[in-house]
Amino acid sequence: MRKSTPIFPGFHLETLRRKPRTTQQKIADELAILKQKSFAQLGEAFGNFIPESLLAPRTSGGHSRCRLYSKSNTFWAFMGQMFSEDGSCQEVVQKLKAYAALRGIDLPSSNTASYCNARSKFPMEDIERVHRHVADSMEQIGASDTWHGHRVVVVDGTGASMPDTEENQKLWPQQRHQTPGCGFPSIRLTACFSLHTGALLSYREGNKHSSEIVRLREQLDTFKRGDIMLGDKAFCGYRDICERQAKGVDTVASMCRRLPVKESEAVRILGPDDLLIRWRRPPQMTGLSSEQVREFPPYLLLRQTKITVTEPGFRSEAIYLVTTLLDSCKYPAVDLVDLYFRRWDVELFFRDIKTVMRMDILRCKSPEMIRKELLMYFIAYNCIRRIMYEAAEEANMPVRLVSFKMTLQTLRSWEPNLNQAKLSRRERFRLITMLYQSITQNPIRQRPGRCEPRAVKRRPKNCNLLTKPRHEMYVPSHRSNNWINKGKDA
Repeated sequence: MRKSTPIFPGFHLETLRRKPRTTQQKIADELAILKQKSFAQLGEAFGNFIPESLLAPRTSGGHSRCRLYSKSNTFWAFMGQMFSEDGSCQEVVQKLKAYAALRGIDLPSSNTASYCNARSKFPMEDIERVHRHVADSMEQIGASDTWHGHRVVVVDGTGASMPDTEENQKLWPQQRHQTPGCGFPSIRLTACFSLHTGALLSYREGNKHSSEIVRLREQLDTFKRGDIMLGDKAFCGYRDICERQAKGVDTVASMCRRLPVKESEAVRILGPDDLLIRWRRPPQMTGLSSEQVREFPPYLLLRQTKITVTEPGFRSEAIYLVTTLLDSCKYPAVDLVDLYFRRWDVELFFRDIKTVMRMDILRCKSPEMIRKELLMYFIAYNCIRRIMYEAAEEANMPVRLVSFKMTLQTLRSWEPNLNQAKLSRRERFRLITMLYQSITQNPIRQRPGRCEPRAVKRRPKNCNLLTKPRHEMYVPSHRSNNWINKGKDA
């Protein structure tokens, strides 16, 4: 039956109607709107190894609805703070406003409360899951890089400070000699890195009362059978070598708390300054009873290698290595010495995280957020290491020659260009390729044996030190005058 109007007979109303939209088209429109609200410009570079499934909205509770501060946007904004040179929440909110203005979305408020609230609601277990995924993916791509067929895990400890709040002081108290209100809480970290890729595999946090050795024992599951633990003299204890050896993990560390074995006392002489020695079980071990001590083997068969340091700038003239790699034909002493000198790479790894990325001073004010901030720093660090590894493979050069700082600077500069709405997949791939080329254009110059004393040339400013709580401190009008600290009432 034909429908008509009294003014225009025979006019078909069906021709004015739009064709009904399918469910698939409606979903595609909703996804396009959500993509416009996405803050994942870093995700364009790291999306290959941080899958979207790990950042999917929750079924209920916090981050279950797709808003401006959704789960994905909050994660990428939080991660953007780790890459930012300023690192403040206000800078993240201003970036959100800039991208919202560029895409024609209503501008959010300049107040950081909404972002900080969304960040505090982000589940800790989801951040841990992302960290494990990124660390595992780094180990998969670097599985072929080994030392004599072994994966080398280098271990060391470090520390960081944080805002002086009551909650932080309870968990990570300041030094005993500091006056209350004049110091900062200090967190201690022990981390395991892959020597070949530089990836942070695991870590444990503690305070000044916990030892690096204890925190390493908590990470024993990080090691696999056939691995080599490379560390300094803090990790060569009898108990720890036995526990690692029982797991099938070898040890290469410098000797501590024992006198070197002489040639006359050695089991066998393997070569010049290379001895097969025997360590007897100590009668006591910290934290263990006598019955538990007797469960360890009565002696350990080890290998002692002496390193004579002739280059200037080193504190020690002779270093004694202790290792469970007893085969001198398969593992020559020269290779062991070279491997131990590469232990210094872990100091460079910590320098990249603490100095280049500025993790030495944490910003959050509660223990829960401090732990989230640490994890986000480690995720961002592993992502940069992944970019460095892939760029080095494309350029056919060792990853040790790629500068971490230059990689971070390049990512900061190229970040806005990777999130353009009208960028095709082909154009984005071209940009990523050029990004890799830019990272590897200036390799690090290798200068072995260069003297680098631990001293600072630039003098600090002549500022007064805070020796009393801020509300009790009295500072005269001119700081160059000689004065004695005293209260306001003095």
